[in-house]
Amino acid sequence: MYALLRPFLFNMDPEDAHRAVLRLLRVAPRFCINAKLPTSTALKQTLWGKVFHNPVGLAAGFDKNAEALSPLFCLGFGFVEAGTVTLKPQDGNPRPRIFRDISNKAVINRMGFPNVGLAQFKENVTVFLGIRPRTHGLLGINIGMNKDQTDPAHDYKALIRSLGGMADYLTINISSPNTPGLRNLQEKEPLRELLKAVMAERAASCGHYPPPILVKLAPDLDETQMRDIAQVLLEEKVDGLILTNTTLSRPDFLPEGFKGERGGLSGAPLTDLSTRIIALFYTLTKGQIPIIGAGGILTAQDAYDKIRAGATLIQVYSGLVYEGPELVQRIQSGLLELMKRDGFAHISQAVGTLSRDYAHPDTKNAGEEKHVHIA
Repeated sequence: MYALLRPFLFNMDPEDAHRAVLRLLRVAPRFCINAKLPTSTALKQTLWGKVFHNPVGLAAGFDKNAEALSPLFCLGFGFVEAGTVTLKPQDGNPRPRIFRDISNKAVINRMGFPNVGLAQFKENVTVFLGIRPRTHGLLGINIGMNKDQTDPAHDYKALIRSLGGMADYLTINISSPNTPGLRNLQEKEPLRELLKAVMAERAASCGHYPPPILVKLAPDLDETQMRDIAQVLLEEKVDGLILTNTTLSRPDFLPEGFKGERGGLSGAPLTDLSTRIIALFYTLTKGQIPIIGAGGILTAQDAYDKIRAGATLIQVYSGLVYEGPELVQRIQSGLLELMKRDGFAHISQAVGTLSRDYAHPDTKNAGEEKHVHIA
C-alpha cells in the first residue's frame, strides 16, 4: 500500500505528509493490524526486566504527542518511543523545517521540539494505556527541555515525576541539534550534574518499579568526549544509551541546496557514522550499558551491522519515510536470515561481535560481553 501512497506523499511538504500519515494511522488502524510479521523466540529478549518480543523499535520524533500509539504498535514494532515531550507546549522553529534528499534517502530537520506539552501528552498516554486488550510492545518516552529553560534539570525532573510511572523506559534527550544549548549537556561535568539530579528524582518519585533511564547522544562527538561521557555514564549507573541522534555533518556528495539547510541530518548518510559511534561506546563501556542503535537503518543489513557493532535493540524513523511500514517486517525477516548465515541461534549472540572492526577497521573482532538473556 505504501508504494501507492509514496508518490502522493513525496509531492507534499514533508511535515504535511507526516501529519497526513499520522491521521491515516489514527482513523484507519485496520490497514495495519494484520501485518504478517515473523514471530521467533530467536528475536525475543529480556532487558531491564522487560520482554522485547523483537528488537525493532520506532524512534522518538515520529509520534511526538503520543497520538497514534496503538496503530503504530500494530505495525509490528517491539517497542515505540513517543516524544520528545517538553514540560510546556512549544511551537518549535519556523516552517519549513523538514527537507528531503530523495536521491540519497536523506532528511534534514530543524524542528526544535514542537509538541503539545506535558499535560496533553500525558492525557494521550493515559488513553493508550487504558485500551484493552493492550497491544504487544513496550512504550518508551523521550523527554526534553523547553528552549527557554535555563535550568535543564528542572524540566527533566518534572517530566520524570509526571511520566515515570507510565513508561517502560525514559530517554533523556540531550542531543538534538535544534534546541540552543542542549548539546552542551553532553559535556562531562554538566552531564554528571544532570544525571545525578535525574537519578535522584527517579528514586524519589517512581516508587518500587522505577523506569530504566536511557540517554540519547549525538554522533558528532570526538573520542575524548566519548571517553568522558562513558566514564560518567558508568559512574552514574545509567541503564542504557540510544546512539545516535541526527548529525550536523554534511557529506560532500549531498546536493548543495539540501546540504546548506540548517538542522540535523538523518537517513542513509548517517548509517556508517552512527554504527561507528555504537562500536566505540560499546568498547568504552565494555558492553556494560545496553545500547539502542539508531541512525540510517534502511535495510536488515543496516540493523544487523548495528547489532554486531554493539546494539542490543535498534530503532528506525527516516527509513520509514523511504521504505514504508513494510520495513519493520523486512528487518525482522532479514535478521533471522543473517543470523542463520552466521551461525547465531539467538540475536543476543550477535551483539558486539564485530565492535572493534566497526570502530577500528584494522583490528580483529572484539570479545563478546553480554547484558541480555534469552527470554
